[in-house]
Amino acid sequence: MSTEDGSRQITRLTVPPEQAGTRLDKTLSTLLPDMSRSRLQSLIKEGHVHINGSNRIGNSMSVSAGDIIEINIPPPADPIPQPEAIPLEIIYEDSDLIVINKQAGLVVHPGAGNMSGTLVNALLYHCKGALSGIGGVARPGIVHRLDKDTSGLMVAAKTDRAHQGLAAQLEDRSLGRIYEALVLKVPVPPKGTIDRSIGRDPHNRLKMAAGVRGGKEARTHYTVMDSYEDGAASRVECVLESGRTHQIRVHMAMIKHPLIGDPLYGPQPTALRAALNKAGYEKDDIEFVMSFPRQALHARELHFNHPVTGESLQFSAPPPEDFSTLLKLLDDTSRQ
Repeated sequence: MSTEDGSRQITRLTVPPEQAGTRLDKTLSTLLPDMSRSRLQSLIKEGHVHINGSNRIGNSMSVSAGDIIEINIPPPADPIPQPEAIPLEIIYEDSDLIVINKQAGLVVHPGAGNMSGTLVNALLYHCKGALSGIGGVARPGIVHRLDKDTSGLMVAAKTDRAHQGLAAQLEDRSLGRIYEALVLKVPVPPKGTIDRSIGRDPHNRLKMAAGVRGGKEARTHYTVMDSYEDGAASRVECVLESGRTHQIRVHMAMIKHPLIGDPLYGPQPTALRAALNKAGYEKDDIEFVMSFPRQALHARELHFNHPVTGESLQFSAPPPEDFSTLLKLLDDTSRQ
Protein backbone atom coordinates (compact mmCIF):
# COMPACT_ATOMS: atom_id res chain seq x y z
CA MET A 1 0.00 0.00 0.00
CA SER A 2 1.31 3.47 -0.90
CA THR A 3 0.16 6.85 0.39
CA GLU A 4 1.32 10.43 -0.04
CA ASP A 5 2.47 12.45 2.98
CA GLY A 6 3.23 15.93 1.71
CA SER A 7 5.97 15.43 -0.86
CA ARG A 8 7.01 12.00 0.49
CA GLN A 9 5.69 8.67 -0.70
CA ILE A 10 5.08 6.14 2.09
CA THR A 11 4.83 2.46 1.21
CA ARG A 12 3.73 -0.15 3.78
CA LEU A 13 4.21 -3.87 3.26
CA THR A 14 3.62 -7.05 5.24
CA VAL A 15 6.26 -9.75 4.82
CA PRO A 16 4.59 -12.88 3.40
CA PRO A 17 5.47 -16.33 4.79
CA GLU A 18 7.52 -17.29 1.71
CA GLN A 19 9.95 -14.40 2.40
CA ALA A 20 10.65 -15.40 6.02
CA GLY A 21 14.39 -15.63 6.70
CA THR A 22 15.32 -13.67 3.57
CA ARG A 23 17.63 -10.62 3.58
CA LEU A 24 15.74 -7.35 3.91
CA ASP A 25 17.10 -5.82 0.70
CA LYS A 26 16.30 -8.96 -1.28
CA THR A 27 12.79 -9.10 0.18
CA LEU A 28 12.13 -5.50 -0.79
CA SER A 29 13.45 -5.97 -4.32
CA THR A 30 11.07 -8.94 -4.69
CA LEU A 31 8.07 -7.08 -3.29
CA LEU A 32 8.88 -3.82 -5.12
CA PRO A 33 10.11 -4.91 -8.58
CA ASP A 34 9.87 -1.36 -9.95
CA MET A 35 12.67 -0.17 -7.64
CA SER A 36 16.31 -1.17 -8.08
CA ARG A 37 18.02 -3.12 -5.33
CA SER A 38 20.74 -0.46 -5.05
CA ARG A 39 18.11 2.26 -4.55
CA LEU A 40 16.43 0.20 -1.85
CA GLN A 41 19.79 -0.43 -0.15
CA SER A 42 20.41 3.33 -0.11
CA LEU A 43 17.00 3.99 1.46
CA ILE A 44 17.75 1.40 4.16
CA LYS A 45 21.19 2.88 4.85
CA GLU A 46 19.78 6.43 5.05
CA GLY A 47 17.15 5.41 7.62
CA HIS A 48 14.11 5.67 5.37
CA VAL A 49 13.02 2.08 5.97
CA HIS A 50 11.36 0.89 9.22
CA ILE A 51 10.50 -2.60 10.37
CA ASN A 52 7.80 -2.78 13.02
CA GLY A 53 8.47 0.90 13.77
CA SER A 54 12.28 0.70 14.08
CA ASN A 55 14.90 1.92 11.60
CA ARG A 56 17.79 0.28 13.49
CA ILE A 57 18.20 -2.18 10.65
CA GLY A 58 20.61 -3.17 7.90
CA ASN A 59 20.49 -4.57 4.37
CA SER A 60 21.57 -8.04 5.44
CA MET A 61 19.18 -8.54 8.35
CA SER A 62 16.61 -11.32 7.99
CA VAL A 63 12.90 -10.58 7.96
CA SER A 64 10.13 -12.60 9.58
CA ALA A 65 6.67 -13.45 8.29
CA GLY A 66 4.20 -10.77 9.36
CA ASP A 67 6.83 -8.00 9.78
CA ILE A 68 5.45 -4.60 8.85
CA ILE A 69 7.86 -2.70 6.61
CA GLU A 70 7.37 1.02 6.04
CA ILE A 71 9.39 2.80 3.33
CA ASN A 72 9.48 6.59 3.33
CA ILE A 73 10.62 7.61 -0.14
CA PRO A 74 11.88 11.21 -0.05
CA PRO A 75 11.09 13.61 -2.88
CA PRO A 76 13.66 13.79 -5.68
CA ALA A 77 16.40 16.33 -5.18
CA ASP A 78 15.98 19.64 -6.98
CA PRO A 79 18.40 19.52 -9.94
CA ILE A 80 18.76 23.31 -9.86
CA PRO A 81 21.30 24.46 -7.24
CA GLN A 82 19.94 26.82 -4.61
CA PRO A 83 21.74 29.80 -3.04
CA GLU A 84 23.37 29.02 0.31
CA ALA A 85 25.13 31.36 2.75
CA ILE A 86 28.52 29.63 2.70
CA PRO A 87 31.52 31.81 3.65
CA LEU A 88 33.86 32.70 0.78
CA GLU A 89 37.27 34.34 0.75
CA ILE A 90 36.94 36.79 -2.12
CA ILE A 91 40.20 38.01 -3.65
CA TYR A 92 38.77 40.15 -6.44
CA GLU A 93 35.34 40.91 -7.85
CA ASP A 94 33.79 43.12 -10.51
CA SER A 95 30.64 43.01 -12.64
CA ASP A 96 32.12 40.34 -14.96
CA LEU A 97 33.96 37.88 -12.74
CA ILE A 98 34.94 36.86 -9.25
CA VAL A 99 38.20 35.35 -7.94
CA ILE A 100 38.00 33.32 -4.76
CA ASN A 101 40.46 31.46 -2.55
CA LYS A 102 38.63 28.15 -2.17
CA GLN A 103 38.92 26.41 1.18
CA ALA A 104 39.82 22.71 1.31
CA GLY A 105 36.76 20.51 1.73
CA LEU A 106 34.49 22.59 -0.51
CA VAL A 107 33.13 20.79 -3.57
CA VAL A 108 33.02 23.05 -6.63
CA HIS A 109 29.65 22.11 -8.11
CA PRO A 110 26.71 19.83 -7.27
CA GLY A 111 26.92 16.18 -8.24
CA ALA A 112 26.14 12.72 -6.97
CA GLY A 113 26.41 12.76 -3.19
CA ASN A 114 26.93 16.55 -3.07
CA MET A 115 23.72 18.21 -4.16
CA SER A 116 24.22 21.17 -1.83
CA GLY A 117 26.93 22.89 0.18
CA THR A 118 29.11 23.53 -2.89
CA LEU A 119 30.97 26.53 -4.25
CA VAL A 120 28.19 26.98 -6.81
CA ASN A 121 25.62 27.27 -4.01
CA ALA A 122 27.84 29.84 -2.30
CA LEU A 123 28.35 31.86 -5.49
CA LEU A 124 24.63 31.89 -6.24
CA TYR A 125 24.04 33.40 -2.80
CA HIS A 126 26.88 35.92 -2.93
CA CYS A 127 26.29 37.00 -6.54
CA LYS A 128 22.51 36.96 -6.13
CA GLY A 129 22.16 34.58 -9.07
CA ALA A 130 24.22 36.75 -11.44
CA LEU A 131 26.41 34.00 -12.91
CA SER A 132 27.13 32.84 -16.44
CA GLY A 133 24.75 30.18 -17.71
CA ILE A 134 27.18 28.59 -20.16
CA GLY A 135 28.10 25.81 -17.74
CA GLY A 136 24.45 24.73 -17.46
CA VAL A 137 22.11 24.85 -14.47
CA ALA A 138 24.37 22.66 -12.31
CA ARG A 139 27.58 24.61 -12.96
CA PRO A 140 26.73 28.29 -13.41
CA GLY A 141 29.82 30.47 -13.68
CA ILE A 142 32.30 27.59 -13.38
CA VAL A 143 35.18 27.99 -15.85
CA HIS A 144 37.65 25.57 -14.24
CA ARG A 145 37.67 23.38 -11.15
CA LEU A 146 39.71 22.36 -8.15
CA ASP A 147 39.34 19.02 -6.40
CA LYS A 148 37.27 19.10 -3.22
CA ASP A 149 40.31 18.89 -0.93
CA THR A 150 42.60 21.15 -2.97
CA SER A 151 42.71 24.73 -1.70
CA GLY A 152 43.45 27.87 -3.64
CA LEU A 153 42.55 30.32 -6.36
CA MET A 154 39.68 29.98 -8.80
CA VAL A 155 37.94 32.41 -11.14
CA ALA A 156 34.21 32.23 -11.89
CA ALA A 157 32.29 34.13 -14.56
CA LYS A 158 29.30 36.33 -13.89
CA THR A 159 28.42 36.92 -17.55
CA ASP A 160 28.42 34.74 -20.65
CA ARG A 161 30.88 37.12 -22.32
CA ALA A 162 33.32 36.75 -19.45
CA HIS A 163 32.85 32.97 -19.43
CA GLN A 164 33.60 32.70 -23.14
CA GLY A 165 36.69 34.88 -22.81
CA LEU A 166 38.06 32.96 -19.84
CA ALA A 167 37.31 29.60 -21.45
CA ALA A 168 39.22 30.69 -24.56
CA GLN A 169 42.23 31.60 -22.41
CA LEU A 170 41.99 28.27 -20.64
CA GLU A 171 42.00 26.57 -24.03
CA ASP A 172 44.97 28.49 -25.42
CA ARG A 173 46.76 28.21 -22.04
CA SER A 174 47.10 31.94 -21.46
CA LEU A 175 45.07 31.51 -18.27
CA GLY A 176 47.90 30.36 -16.01
CA ARG A 177 47.79 28.40 -12.77
CA ILE A 178 50.67 27.68 -10.42
CA TYR A 179 50.35 25.16 -7.60
CA GLU A 180 52.35 24.15 -4.55
CA ALA A 181 52.51 20.50 -3.57
CA LEU A 182 54.21 18.63 -0.75
CA VAL A 183 55.48 15.28 -2.04
CA LEU A 184 57.26 12.19 -0.79
CA LYS A 185 61.07 12.44 -1.14
CA VAL A 186 62.79 14.67 -3.74
CA PRO A 187 62.23 14.41 -7.51
CA VAL A 188 65.32 13.89 -9.66
CA PRO A 189 66.01 15.94 -11.67
CA PRO A 190 64.81 18.84 -9.49
CA LYS A 191 63.18 20.50 -12.49
CA GLY A 192 61.36 18.75 -15.28
CA THR A 193 58.24 18.16 -17.36
CA ILE A 194 55.86 15.23 -17.07
CA ASP A 195 54.21 14.66 -20.45
CA ARG A 196 51.79 11.75 -20.18
CA SER A 197 48.14 11.44 -21.13
CA ILE A 198 45.54 10.98 -18.40
CA GLY A 199 42.28 9.06 -18.51
CA ARG A 200 39.91 7.10 -16.30
CA ASP A 201 41.58 4.20 -14.51
CA PRO A 202 40.07 1.04 -16.08
CA HIS A 203 40.42 -0.81 -12.77
CA ASN A 204 39.01 1.86 -10.43
CA ARG A 205 36.41 4.33 -11.68
CA LEU A 206 37.16 6.69 -8.79
CA LYS A 207 40.72 7.21 -10.01
CA MET A 208 42.49 8.62 -13.02
CA ALA A 209 45.60 7.03 -14.50
CA ALA A 210 48.50 8.04 -16.73
CA GLY A 211 49.04 6.48 -20.13
CA VAL A 212 45.72 4.65 -20.38
CA ARG A 213 43.98 4.01 -23.68
CA GLY A 214 41.80 6.95 -24.67
CA GLY A 215 43.51 9.33 -22.24
CA LYS A 216 43.80 13.05 -22.99
CA GLU A 217 47.04 14.96 -23.44
CA ALA A 218 48.42 16.26 -20.14
CA ARG A 219 51.61 18.14 -19.34
CA THR A 220 52.89 19.29 -15.94
CA HIS A 221 56.07 21.31 -15.33
CA TYR A 222 57.54 20.90 -11.85
CA THR A 223 60.33 22.58 -9.88
CA VAL A 224 61.61 21.57 -6.44
CA MET A 225 61.38 24.64 -4.20
CA ASP A 226 62.54 23.13 -0.88
CA SER A 227 63.63 19.72 0.34
CA TYR A 228 63.50 18.53 3.93
CA GLU A 229 65.53 16.34 6.28
CA ASP A 230 67.33 13.48 4.56
CA GLY A 231 65.15 13.96 1.50
CA ALA A 232 62.04 12.69 3.32
CA ALA A 233 59.81 15.19 1.52
CA SER A 234 59.96 18.24 -0.71
CA ARG A 235 57.89 21.26 -1.64
CA VAL A 236 57.30 21.34 -5.37
CA GLU A 237 55.92 24.04 -7.65
CA CYS A 238 53.73 22.71 -10.46
CA VAL A 239 52.64 24.63 -13.55
CA LEU A 240 49.88 23.17 -15.69
CA GLU A 241 49.74 23.30 -19.47
CA SER A 242 46.54 21.27 -19.44
CA GLY A 243 43.90 20.82 -16.79
CA ARG A 244 42.93 17.18 -16.54
CA THR A 245 41.14 15.71 -13.54
CA HIS A 246 43.64 14.97 -10.73
CA GLN A 247 46.48 15.92 -13.10
CA ILE A 248 49.16 16.93 -10.58
CA ARG A 249 48.23 14.10 -8.24
CA VAL A 250 48.44 11.49 -11.01
CA HIS A 251 51.62 12.85 -12.59
CA MET A 252 53.56 13.16 -9.34
CA ALA A 253 52.49 9.66 -8.29
CA MET A 254 53.59 8.38 -11.69
CA ILE A 255 57.18 9.56 -11.08
CA LYS A 256 57.12 7.98 -7.60
CA HIS A 257 56.70 11.25 -5.67
CA PRO A 258 53.02 11.18 -4.63
CA LEU A 259 51.44 14.01 -2.68
CA ILE A 260 51.46 13.63 1.08
CA GLY A 261 47.95 13.07 2.42
CA ASP A 262 46.51 12.01 -0.94
CA PRO A 263 43.87 9.33 -0.23
CA LEU A 264 43.81 8.03 -3.82
CA TYR A 265 47.36 8.31 -5.10
CA GLY A 266 49.33 9.14 -1.95
CA PRO A 267 52.39 7.37 -0.58
CA GLN A 268 52.02 3.99 1.06
CA PRO A 269 51.97 4.53 4.85
CA THR A 270 54.96 2.25 5.32
CA ALA A 271 57.04 4.21 2.79
CA LEU A 272 56.13 7.59 4.29
CA ARG A 273 56.73 6.45 7.87
CA ALA A 274 60.08 4.91 6.91
CA ALA A 275 61.23 8.15 5.22
CA LEU A 276 60.23 10.27 8.23
CA ASN A 277 61.84 7.87 10.70
CA LYS A 278 65.07 7.85 8.73
CA ALA A 279 65.08 11.66 8.73
CA GLY A 280 64.86 11.72 12.54
CA TYR A 281 61.47 13.34 13.00
CA GLU A 282 59.90 12.92 16.43
CA LYS A 283 57.05 10.49 16.94
CA ASP A 284 54.35 13.17 17.38
CA ASP A 285 55.51 14.98 14.25
CA ILE A 286 55.48 11.75 12.26
CA GLU A 287 51.94 11.02 13.41
CA PHE A 288 50.86 14.52 12.39
CA VAL A 289 52.22 14.04 8.87
CA MET A 290 50.79 10.53 8.63
CA SER A 291 47.32 11.75 9.60
CA PHE A 292 47.23 14.79 7.28
CA PRO A 293 43.64 14.48 6.03
CA ARG A 294 43.91 15.72 2.45
CA GLN A 295 46.27 15.95 -0.48
CA ALA A 296 48.85 18.66 0.26
CA LEU A 297 48.05 20.75 -2.81
CA HIS A 298 47.33 24.47 -3.07
CA ALA A 299 46.57 26.62 -6.12
CA ARG A 300 48.89 29.53 -5.23
CA GLU A 301 48.80 31.77 -8.30
CA LEU A 302 46.35 32.62 -11.04
CA HIS A 303 46.82 34.99 -13.95
CA PHE A 304 44.79 35.91 -17.02
CA ASN A 305 43.68 38.88 -19.11
CA HIS A 306 40.37 40.37 -18.09
CA PRO A 307 37.92 38.96 -20.67
CA VAL A 308 36.16 42.31 -21.11
CA THR A 309 38.71 45.07 -20.41
CA GLY A 310 41.82 43.19 -21.53
CA GLU A 311 43.67 44.20 -18.35
CA SER A 312 46.37 41.78 -17.22
CA LEU A 313 45.39 40.36 -13.81
CA GLN A 314 47.53 38.30 -11.46
CA PHE A 315 46.59 36.95 -8.05
CA SER A 316 48.35 34.97 -5.35
CA ALA A 317 47.27 33.36 -2.08
CA PRO A 318 49.53 31.69 0.49
CA PRO A 319 48.76 28.11 1.56
CA PRO A 320 46.11 27.77 4.28
CA GLU A 321 46.90 27.08 7.92
CA ASP A 322 46.89 23.27 7.72
CA PHE A 323 49.30 23.24 4.78
CA SER A 324 51.52 25.91 6.37
CA THR A 325 51.67 23.98 9.64
CA LEU A 326 52.77 20.88 7.74
CA LEU A 327 55.51 22.82 5.95
CA LYS A 328 56.74 24.37 9.19
CA LEU A 329 56.86 21.01 10.94
CA LEU A 330 58.93 19.46 8.16
CA ASP A 331 61.24 22.45 8.02
CA ASP A 332 61.79 22.63 11.79
CA THR A 333 65.51 21.96 12.33
CA SER A 334 65.29 22.26 16.14
CA ARG A 335 64.21 18.63 16.72
CA GLN A 336 66.53 16.28 18.55
